[in-house]
Amino acid sequence: MAKTSNLSFRDINITFKKHPVTDDLVVSKDNAAIKQSIVNILLTNKGEKLFNPNFGSDVRSYLFEPLDYATAAQISNNIRYTISTYEPRISILSIETNPNFDENQFDVEMTYEIIGSDAPPTTIELFLTRTR
Repeated sequence: MAKTSNLSFRDINITFKKHPVTDDLVVSKDNAAIKQSIVNILLTNKGEKLFNPNFGSDVRSYLFEPLDYATAAQISNNIRYTISTYEPRISILSIETNPNFDENQFDVEMTYEIIGSDAPPTTIELFLTRTR
């Protein structure tokens, strides 16, 4: 199957701002829509979405675990499982999660490619930290 770059993805922008000319909601397109979807999936706790209690990830539950490489590996595994389950438009190439002892957080770098597209791989950086 040959890759093609004429795939198009659209989603409502999470800011819910209106377009200054059309007064419609601003739309996220293509790679921005996929990035937004990934972040939404990872920041949704399991049980938080009505009528779909398995949707989401348990990433936040790891933030109160020890800040070490074992927890970082569990976070990577959870992200890989969650994204492969709920975001079928991408294929994960790599996930690197490291404890950041100075900032008391986990630094996550995920690289993925859009399935069926010849667009270059995209990298997302996430900083997972406890907030009170």
